[in-house]
Amino acid sequence: MKELPDGAGGTVRTPVIDASVHVFCQSNADLRQNFMREPFRSRGFPDYEMDWYGAPGGEYVSGSRGPDRQYPGSAPELVAQELFDRRGVDVAILHPMTRGIMPDRHLGTAIASAHNDMMVSRWLDGEFGDRFRGTIRVNPDDVAGALREIARYADHPRVVQIGIPLQSRELYGKPQFWPLWDAAAAAGLPVAVHIEVGAGIAFPPTPSGKTRTYEQYLSFMSLNYLYHLMNMIAEGVFERTPELKFVWADGAADLLTPFMWRMDCFGRPHLEQTPWAPKMPSDYLPGHVYFVQGSLDGPGDTEFAGEWAGFTGKDHMTMFGSSYPHWNCHDLKVPGSYTAEQRDGLCWRTAAELYGIDVPAVAAAR
Repeated sequence: MKELPDGAGGTVRTPVIDASVHVFCQSNADLRQNFMREPFRSRGFPDYEMDWYGAPGGEYVSGSRGPDRQYPGSAPELVAQELFDRRGVDVAILHPMTRGIMPDRHLGTAIASAHNDMMVSRWLDGEFGDRFRGTIRVNPDDVAGALREIARYADHPRVVQIGIPLQSRELYGKPQFWPLWDAAAAAGLPVAVHIEVGAGIAFPPTPSGKTRTYEQYLSFMSLNYLYHLMNMIAEGVFERTPELKFVWADGAADLLTPFMWRMDCFGRPHLEQTPWAPKMPSDYLPGHVYFVQGSLDGPGDTEFAGEWAGFTGKDHMTMFGSSYPHWNCHDLKVPGSYTAEQRDGLCWRTAAELYGIDVPAVAAAR
């Protein structure tokens, strides 16, 4: 629970679900020796730090390494203390960081599977598991392998979504991905899309190719969700799989409205070209599209922040995410112009409904 302004000069105790907490193995050796099998254990693959664009001041916040200098975000007791005790978080959604799309799809699947084993054994089934929920990582470049991972963990009570990289060989509306989206919907698991390291063999981070600086990369990279989302709408993905839910986990919900206005403008006169998606494009957003909202998103604490959040229904799509332990992690700050409903939606309600979390029950068990 967290004390937040109530918009009327007082404060209110509000539950908090952190929808974006990144967890790691303690080291490459830990990943290889404890969670990977041969022949993949001996294969070469990039370190977590192999970003093409490193943050100038360092990638992680101070104090996030384990007691023996383990990798940031790899010690459950430290993360639990930081989130639950210091930041007032009630439930944290864990999103393991892997390596994106690898040239060898089998190796990519093995890396994702190893991270899933790590997250479930150390975090979801560990001491603080009742307050952690997990994202199992799958490789969309290997649909058969991804389906096996979903089958392995779909029934775990604390697994609440599957995770894929924002960088991809193809747009996610393409038919080769449909079996994966069908399986996610059948399992009742949203699909979370998150930026992975660098650009590698995947799409460039911007429409103009590779950027020169970290600042440009940071500004443009998350906007790639627009390509995926608009393609998914045009290809009729949400029409054919109405239970499918997608979470764009790197923010940029603030860019949704102008692009959807434009897509609607051109969508109605051209519906004869997409008979498999007969609705207006914006009609496919409610109940299907969600965003994690971080420190870099939106107009900030302005007098029009609440009104802006209401455009295109963004206030029913956004969930707070701290991005701990990355450098841009932040405490929850709700704009003063938000209504009580908007505040609760951002802090906990949208995430609780999406992931099936009984927040009062979690709070009562503490």
